[in-house]
Amino acid sequence: MNSISINVTQQQLRLLDEEGNLLHQYPVSTSKYGTGSENGSEKTPLGLHRIKEKMGGAMPINEVFIGRIPHGNLEECTQRGVDLPDDIIMSRILWLEGMEPGRNQGGYVDTYQRYIYIHGTNHEESIGTPSSIGCVRMCNEDVVDLFRLVEVGSEVLIEE
Repeated sequence: MNSISINVTQQQLRLLDEEGNLLHQYPVSTSKYGTGSENGSEKTPLGLHRIKEKMGGAMPINEVFIGRIPHGNLEECTQRGVDLPDDIIMSRILWLEGMEPGRNQGGYVDTYQRYIYIHGTNHEESIGTPSSIGCVRMCNEDVVDLFRLVEVGSEVLIEE
């Protein structure tokens, strides 16, 4: 099973095969508030995670998700007057679950309960710089590509 390594300092996501060989590398955006696991901090959690859920695989690229529910593309949402957040989740969702109790799993530091995703964004121009509110943002085409190449259960290591 392929795995993911995210380097916060470099703002890079690397997709690795079972032997640890590099398959793909993508620019990302992690939190503009830095790293941390506390609930409400809007920081990107460090440590070992795994993909708990994959969402949006049947949707077209640039689909807007609100509360993990598809709402159409940005233009359609705007035309219908959908109330959109500034940080729009788009195209695909890889919902992460922490694997390290007390660091990113359980209690006040639980990655899954914090709704930390790898996802597409309406802010592609800021990819490569820390600018999210906790999640790992990717360009929409890149997250669609990555989505096809990982499975539920794939490990995700987030390091500084």
